[in-house]
Amino acid sequence: MGHQDDDELVARLLEEHERAYRAAWLVLRDRQLAEDAVQEAFLRVWRFRGFLPEGDAIRPWLYRVVVNTAISALRTERLRTEREPLADSRPEGDDPLDALVVADALANLPEQLRIPVVLRYWVGLTEKEIATAISRRPGTVKSRLSRATQQMRAALDADARLPLTQGARS
Repeated sequence: MGHQDDDELVARLLEEHERAYRAAWLVLRDRQLAEDAVQEAFLRVWRFRGFLPEGDAIRPWLYRVVVNTAISALRTERLRTEREPLADSRPEGDDPLDALVVADALANLPEQLRIPVVLRYWVGLTEKEIATAISRRPGTVKSRLSRATQQMRAALDADARLPLTQGARS
């Protein structure tokens, strides 16, 4: 890969950084772990820059690396937390209650359903790109997205039926 191609790759990584971080955070639910996962994923992409797919095919490949790195970090963190309990790892501060309810519904999805949802609705990949990113057929992605949507809708409907105390949404 020449100097010009390296510059293009750096520009592409910078362009995708925020969405990559969001995808990693939604898998890991921890700010520092997500930052580390994205950094590690981008480093892997850089190391293999001579073997990257051409054109727009790089985007699903990049998210495959990001998601796989985040899943690996999640497994490592789960092993660590079996021995050492952690405090709640949600980002602090500015999340409104509604966003937390959606985040909780998302977090309660099994990993195989959560990752396609993250890649579709938070990263913006197409079903075909998600299929490439997670090594599944497009039909599998479509059915997982449908099941995830149903489960999240049920969880959100159940949450909406809970009585709210006065001032809970202030």
